[in-house]
Amino acid sequence: MCNINCLVFAVKHLSQKEVKGKKIIEIGSLNVNGSLRPVLESWQPDKYLGIDLQKGPGVDMVCRVEEMVEVLGKESFDLVVATELLEHIKSWRLAISNIKNICKPGGTILITTRSIGFGYHGYPNDFWRYELKDMKKIFSDCRILALEKDSLKPGVFAKVKKV
Repeated sequence: MCNINCLVFAVKHLSQKEVKGKKIIEIGSLNVNGSLRPVLESWQPDKYLGIDLQKGPGVDMVCRVEEMVEVLGKESFDLVVATELLEHIKSWRLAISNIKNICKPGGTILITTRSIGFGYHGYPNDFWRYELKDMKKIFSDCRILALEKDSLKPGVFAKVKKV
């Protein structure tokens, strides 16, 4: 799920070249109130897989982020998308580790998440808030290509390249 600024960030910072013919996974893909999927699919990826905790619109496979490397394989996707997911995962370190591990070397990770000041939104839970400095530290082992605050609601957007 994502707001309009999430969509703008993705369109601004992703190119058709990064998507066309590539393998994409969207983690937390249940379309509750918006998705990047229609935009990214219009750029003709080779494969687009949406995973989430439950079935529903935008979900191709039910799979927990904590289990996705075991289920889908290490270094198996060119682009990993996780919008408005990270604040909902109690074991965020494992989630980040798995996001990095499922991404191919040289692949791209696009993450949006909420910051301090954003209200509780338990779907199903709401544990964390992240700031720009947190994203810099979390992705210090990657090349940060874009890092912005959400100007609409407290949140951060990051695009990183796995090295």
